[in-house]
Amino acid sequence: MSSTAFSVAAVVVAAGRGIRIGGGMPKQYRRVGGQAVLTRTLAALGCHAGIARIQPVIAPDAAAFYEECLGELDPIVRGKLAAPVPGGETRQQSVRAGLEALERAGAPDLVLVHDAARPHVDFGLIDRAIAAGRNHRAAVPGIAVSDTIKIVDDAGAGIGRVRETPPREALRAVQTPQSFAFRPLLDGHRAAAEAGLHGFTDDGALAEWAGLSVVTFEGDPRNRKITQPADLIEADRAFGSAASAPGFSAMTQYVTRLGTGFDVHAFTEGDHVWLGGVRIPADRGVLAHSDGDVALHALTDALLGAIADGDIGTHFPPSDEKWRGAASDQFLAHACSLVRARGGRIDHLDITVLAEAPRIGRHREAIRARIAEIAGVPLSAVSIKATTTEKLGFVGRAEGLAAQAAATVRLPEEEGATLVDAQAETAMRQG
Repeated sequence: MSSTAFSVAAVVVAAGRGIRIGGGMPKQYRRVGGQAVLTRTLAALGCHAGIARIQPVIAPDAAAFYEECLGELDPIVRGKLAAPVPGGETRQQSVRAGLEALERAGAPDLVLVHDAARPHVDFGLIDRAIAAGRNHRAAVPGIAVSDTIKIVDDAGAGIGRVRETPPREALRAVQTPQSFAFRPLLDGHRAAAEAGLHGFTDDGALAEWAGLSVVTFEGDPRNRKITQPADLIEADRAFGSAASAPGFSAMTQYVTRLGTGFDVHAFTEGDHVWLGGVRIPADRGVLAHSDGDVALHALTDALLGAIADGDIGTHFPPSDEKWRGAASDQFLAHACSLVRARGGRIDHLDITVLAEAPRIGRHREAIRARIAEIAGVPLSAVSIKATTTEKLGFVGRAEGLAAQAAATVRLPEEEGATLVDAQAETAMRQG
């Protein structure tokens, strides 16, 4: 697999009926914290920069439910979604349907297979899945078992005679996403179907049957599968809006992060500039690949900085022609969705525009309102200011304009602890 042309896709298995959970609706379409389970799962995968394409597999009669989920997704995530394909009677058949669809569209190097009913998947787990699959070609996330496990002969009525007590150290509870080199997994599925085997409930087991060497990597205890009504209640609490932001739970400890951003554009011919998502009449425009909105560009970088996820050029390369002339509101919306995909909350957004002209005083409230709308935060969480540079520098000479921004976000404590631990380890090595 080439390091310069390595592609990753995901198959999301959402074709189950979920009848055990009750309620007259498949569990993947039930709402937790105000959004469908499937919406949250697709958002978590789609916001990850390493995943280029997602192939959903749904029940043939679930198109209306699925379309409702699409309406709640960030446009960037929707852009990664292939048209859904119908699943089969078993999970194994549904996974194969997704793999066959991926091949028709152009086979990826690596495929992640993930259950729609696991909406708690986070970037750390996805990172580990991609790395393990790339290094080992077949890998599944596993959690160490804390309870003693008994292998029994089932005698019915819940009574079984113990045959064996395997050592806990050798046991793992397996999760998804499971990660595989694409071609060997598809070949394994085809071979199993030809052999008349349709009962594999786990792609790792199918890969083992097909002769692949499967490894385990570190799973995540929080990556629970929703199977029972109690799981829905717990997920609703975890994704609840107790603090007025999707994914923010009052039961979780959070750390505060501050990110900053800066952007500048030179003036050119034109009759308007975009600032904070608002079109402002001016005697000149700006030279830019997109719409040149320095306020939204700086704010996007501030949010990406707060979650340590690159910069605006990482996610929207200026070398990509599809972003030529693009509206910058989608850049900010994407950065906000990345914060929320990590369970974070945006507390405050602060922008300062540096320009001799145009004056933004009379547009200030419109800009605040537009940014609040894009970011999904209260108006009180948005501040915008403007200043000149007292005729100094390129701004003072009216050759262009600039903006600097700061974004304050709260992330689950584990995110912050990871950064602190890494900094401490670096300090120890340097010391």
